[in-house]
Amino acid sequence: MRGDSLAGLEAVLAIARKKSFRGAAVELGMSTTAISTTIGNLERHLGVRLFNRTTRSVSLTDAGKNFVDQVAPALRDIRDAMDGARSQQDTPSGVLRINTFATGAREVMAPLVLKFLRAYPEVHIDLVTEGKLGDVVADGFDFGIRRADLVPTDMVAMTLGPPRRYAVVASPKYLEAHGRPRVPADLLGHSCIRIRLPSGALYRWELEKDGKPVRIDVAGRITLDEASLSRIAVLENLGLGFFMESDVKADIEAGRLVRVLGSWTPPLSPLALYYPDRKNPSAAFRLFVEMARAFTKAR
Repeated sequence: MRGDSLAGLEAVLAIARKKSFRGAAVELGMSTTAISTTIGNLERHLGVRLFNRTTRSVSLTDAGKNFVDQVAPALRDIRDAMDGARSQQDTPSGVLRINTFATGAREVMAPLVLKFLRAYPEVHIDLVTEGKLGDVVADGFDFGIRRADLVPTDMVAMTLGPPRRYAVVASPKYLEAHGRPRVPADLLGHSCIRIRLPSGALYRWELEKDGKPVRIDVAGRITLDEASLSRIAVLENLGLGFFMESDVKADIEAGRLVRVLGSWTPPLSPLALYYPDRKNPSAAFRLFVEMARAFTKAR
């Protein structure tokens, strides 16, 4: 493989984004050994080191920073040219990369993402659920899915359905034994499932009524960072849980969980699909946007 191949350039940008050979390898679907070899070949070809490597960190050298600054725009032009060619395909193919967060992914997975894959079997979707807001263009994504009020103003965006809500829930058995909280302050006398954010901080439950927000630092016997695990704990009568309504809607409708403090969880901004404006979008890109519009109208 030549050191100045497109794969090598993509690898440089991925490592610069992730600040990790391992993270870049996962993003690109390569082994860590393969990406290290790719970078080594490119550095030998250029005659300079692009990265400073230690056992704990990876950073760009000065030459690497200059290289990335010049290569990144060029690669965007190359991707646009490739998308323009793919836009002429009779059968859509290629990779679509989508950046979102876990709850958003769960809401669109079956009705949008999997439906699209069934309709266009030659397309591969790389769905990344990160707990942080990133630059979808700089990070090499085709689409982002976030709350509509968090979408960058320079992006094309469409809402994906109606406003969303939080839900405070507990099992009927727990409420029978411990009573129902009537106002947010009552939560301090209950066992609650604590939530750890991607940053490592503990989440304070956010409630609101009549435009007045309240944040409660709840207490409980377990702290979790994944909604599916919190749901199990609540179903097993361990305490009250705080969720996006979509994650527990079926349980509420089936009577497995009971909603409390409903008047303290007003509507929130809906989800939105967003993306940069493209002159020559690929056929897969264009068709995904069309299916997203149909998905929105159907909700």
